[in-house]
Amino acid sequence: MKLKGWGLFALGTLFGLEGIKLLSSKDAKKLYARCTAGVLRAKDSVLDQVTILQENCTDIYEEAKAINEEAKEINEESKEINEEAKVINEESKVIKEESEKKEEDPEE
Repeated sequence: MKLKGWGLFALGTLFGLEGIKLLSSKDAKKLYARCTAGVLRAKDSVLDQVTILQENCTDIYEEAKAINEEAKEINEESKEINEEAKVINEESKVIKEESEKKEEDPEE
């Protein structure tokens, strides 16, 4: 049993040392460099897309603000028109009442 444990330890150590050699070889370093370069290109692409998205969101936000400003102006104009209509309506009531009084009392 003890010999089996030492054998597994030796085998694990051997695989570990060979793994380190493989990971530090020139071919492995080239692979790491290529993978890292690919990740950097992907990062640049993602950042470009994020920039485009931010610009689009800014445009949408500015357009929404403009729409709200227009709606606010229209609402204010509508209120002014309603106030003017109320004044005209009151004036027409007064004129109507005066004309009805004149029709009832033609002697005045």
